Amino acid sequence: GHNDTGPVWCKSNHGFHRPCRSQDTHLHPVCSLKCGRDGSVDNHMEMGKKLLAAGQLADALSHFHAAVDGDPKNYLAYYRRATVFLAMGKSKSALPDLSKVIELKPDFTSARLQRGNLLLKQGRLDEAESDLKKVLKSNPSDKEEKEAQSQLTKSDEIQRLVAQARSSFHSQDYVTAAAQLDGIIETCVWDVTSREMRAECFIQMGEMGKAISDLKAASKLKNDNTQAFYKLSIIYYNLGDHEMSLNEVRECLKLDPDHKQCYSHYKLVKKLNKQIQSAEELMQEQRYEDAVSKYEAVMKTEPNVRHFTLFAKQRICHALAQVRPLTAAMRLCGEVLQADPENVNVLKDRAEAYIQEEQYEEAIKDYETAAQHSENDRQIKEGLERAQRLLKQSQKRDYYKILGVKRTAQKKEIIRAYRKLAQQWHPDNFQDPDEKKKAEKKFIDIAQAKEVLTDPEMRTKFDHGEDPMDPESQHHQNFHRGFHGFQGFNPFGSGPFNFKFNFN
Repeated sequence: GHNDTGPVWCKSNHGFHRPCRSQDTHLHPVCSLKCGRDGSVDNHMEMGKKLLAAGQLADALSHFHAAVDGDPKNYLAYYRRATVFLAMGKSKSALPDLSKVIELKPDFTSARLQRGNLLLKQGRLDEAESDLKKVLKSNPSDKEEKEAQSQLTKSDEIQRLVAQARSSFHSQDYVTAAAQLDGIIETCVWDVTSREMRAECFIQMGEMGKAISDLKAASKLKNDNTQAFYKLSIIYYNLGDHEMSLNEVRECLKLDPDHKQCYSHYKLVKKLNKQIQSAEELMQEQRYEDAVSKYEAVMKTEPNVRHFTLFAKQRICHALAQVRPLTAAMRLCGEVLQADPENVNVLKDRAEAYIQEEQYEEAIKDYETAAQHSENDRQIKEGLERAQRLLKQSQKRDYYKILGVKRTAQKKEIIRAYRKLAQQWHPDNFQDPDEKKKAEKKFIDIAQAKEVLTDPEMRTKFDHGEDPMDPESQHHQNFHRGFHGFQGFNPFGSGPFNFKFNFN
C-alpha cells in the first residue's frame, strides 16, 4: 500500500517490508503504477530529500536505503542517510555512513567535519583531531574553517581535562574528578569511558541516583556493556530495590549467560526476591506467624544490607501488630524507628498497637509524627482523630475498665464479669449511707457498661470514641429512665441474688 507523503511499500512473500523498486512491478498494482515511474536512484534521492525537509524521517530513511542499494558508489546517498540518522539521534549508525562518504570522496569537507564532530562527542579525541586538521587543510569555506578551528580548541581543552580527571581519580579525589568529568561530558556527550568513570566517582561519593543515570547511559552507548548492568544491579540491591536489581542483572545475563559475577549475584537476588514475594502472599492470607518466619529468613539471606534488614523488620512489625500480645510488635517497630524515624508505615502500625494497648497519648504522638511526613494520608488523619477521641473518652468513663475486661473480650466474658461485679457492688450489701451511695454509683456504672458492651451497635460507637451513655446521646434517654424499669429489673430489689435470674 502507499500514501502520498511516504514511500511506496511493496509486498514481498513476507509482507510489506521495503520501498518498491522498478523491478517490483509484478508485485502490486500500485507498484506497477509508481515504481515504473520513479524507482530510479535519482527519484529515491529526490523523494528522500523532500521527506527529510518535511521532517518525515523514517520515510526519508527508506528512500535513502533504496538509493544506497541501487547505487553503492553514490557518496551523496550515504551522506543524506547519515544526515537522517543524525536527525533521528542515531549517531552510531551515522558514523559508518560518513566514513563511507570520505572513502568514496576524500575531499568532501562537510562529511569529514561532521565525522570529526561525532568522534569528538564520542570522546575519540585523537581521531577527531585528525579529521578536523584535515578539514583545515582541504580549502574549507569560512564557516567550516571557523567550526573546525573552534572544535580543535575544544578538543585540546578536553585532552587536558582528561589527564587531570584521571589523575584526580587515581588519587581518590572523587569530588574533583567528578567536576572535571562534568566538563568533558558536556562536550563528549557519548563518551562511555568518561561516563563510567564519573559513575564510579558518584558511587564513592554516595550519590547513587547520579551513578545510576550515568551507568544507564553507558549501557546504551556501548554494545554488550555487561559491567554497566552488573553495577546497576549491585547499586539497586544495596538501595534495597530487589526488583530493579533483578531486572538489571537479567540484562547482563542476556548479553553473557556465563558472566560469573552476574550469575552469582542473580542467584542471590532471585532467592531474596522469592522470599519477599512469598512473605507478602502470607500477609495477604493473614498468616502472620508464617509471614514473620519468612521475613526472618530474608534477614538471614541478606544480613549485610541495612535496607533489607529494616524492610524485613518493618513488615514483621506490621504482622505482629495484627496479633496479640502486642509487646513484640511495639519493641520491633521501635527498633525500626530508631534507625529510620520517618518511616510512616511503621509509625502507623505502632500507633495502632498503642491504641489496642490503650496507650492513647503514645498513639497520638506516632500519628502526629507520621502526619508531618505524609500530609494527605487519610489513614493517618482518621487514626489520629480516633486516638484523640479515645484519649478524651478514657479520661471520662471506660466501660472495659469498669468491667475489668480487655477490648477484645467476647460477649460471654463481658456478662460473666458483669455478674461478678454486680453481685459485689449491689447496694443491699452496704449499710453505711456513704458506702451505700458509692455502691449505687458503682452499680449503675457496671450496669451501663454491660448495656453498652453487649449491644453491638453501642459497642462499635464506643470503640470509635463516642460514649452512647453520654447525656447528649439519645441512647442515654432510653437507658436512664430511673433505676426502676432498667430492662425490667430493679437493681435494688429483694436480696443480692435476685438479678441473677432476670438479668441475662
